[in-house]
Amino acid sequence: MEITELRPPERLLLGPGPANVHPRVLRAMSTPVLGHLDPQFLAFLGEVAELLRGAYATRNEWTMAVSGSGSAGMEAVAASLVEPGDRVLVCVAGYFGHRMEEVFRRCGADVTTVEVPWGEAVDPQDVRRAADEARPQVVAIVHAETSTGVLQPLEEIARIAHEHEALLVVDAVTSLGGVELRVDAVGLDAAYACTQKCIGGPPGMSPVTLGEAAVRKVRTRKHPIQSYYLDLGLLYGYWSGNGYHHTVSASMIYALREALRIVHEEGLEARWARHVRVGRALQAGLEAMGLTLFAPEPYRLPVLTTVCVPEGADDDRVRARLLEEFDIEIGAGFGPLRGRIWRIGTMGYNAQPRTILYFLAALEAVLRSEGIRLAAGTGLSAAIAALTA
Repeated sequence: MEITELRPPERLLLGPGPANVHPRVLRAMSTPVLGHLDPQFLAFLGEVAELLRGAYATRNEWTMAVSGSGSAGMEAVAASLVEPGDRVLVCVAGYFGHRMEEVFRRCGADVTTVEVPWGEAVDPQDVRRAADEARPQVVAIVHAETSTGVLQPLEEIARIAHEHEALLVVDAVTSLGGVELRVDAVGLDAAYACTQKCIGGPPGMSPVTLGEAAVRKVRTRKHPIQSYYLDLGLLYGYWSGNGYHHTVSASMIYALREALRIVHEEGLEARWARHVRVGRALQAGLEAMGLTLFAPEPYRLPVLTTVCVPEGADDDRVRARLLEEFDIEIGAGFGPLRGRIWRIGTMGYNAQPRTILYFLAALEAVLRSEGIRLAAGTGLSAAIAALTA
């Protein structure tokens, strides 16, 4: 069998992640690899940690990146903060809320859930009632639910958690770098994210931050953390220059460092505003085409738009044609939303006007050729109007 030179196709990645990587980040990945204990590489780790504090809007000393996807960050936080028998209250509003629930159970936690139908946000008063009864030591919630496109307000839930002397753990996988998130101001005790969405890098690292109360929990545990690789105490020792833990990928650290430099140069406020502007323009265009957005307006994510598959359209065929004819990838629904919605990401480098205009034109062309009745050009006109308002 002949193995030819690697030449992957150029796709426009408008699914729920990964998104396209900024060219500067790709260039950074092609630079020479250093050893994971090289003094210069350890200096790079310090720079990445400082840039991550900026992205998270925190002063937390324990801010680092776990080797692995966002799920590695989820498991590292859960394994490090929870001991067998600890009471955990998980807010479930979609697939990744269920995954948090499962991960905490596997850590031996006594888990209680507050669950709402997919597409809704969690009501803080339901959280308060559940916390009054369960008396949790940890409250966990997904900030931006990737399966539904719903953004969860955090302020009131943070107050409820702290009134009950519980740690608040937040999944920021789809929000960090694209949606307003202020760890210190809101009072998040622990958060984790990923690099391949709004941060603008490739998949492979999970930024994590722990506040003082969470650090205290790690340091005063009665039982060893069940995972050596995902032990945040050991990982912090490595990131702070106090010894070997595992062989971190130099190329991934270079990528994260450059992606975070871009975030820093743009500024958080400007970056959040860009994602909102582009996401809302996309949503205006889709609605002008006669399509129905799935997530309700007060809780609609700007960086991941969920839109109902129109009646008469074949979900799989439309997505396949977008990929084959226009090199555009969008996400399908899954779980109870399989075949019912499309998930369209406008994250990081892809949160640009030209991206959504190209996508709207391509989607219109495919839907019209599939026999879906649409007024020509309405989506593009509405998006342009929103972008220029």
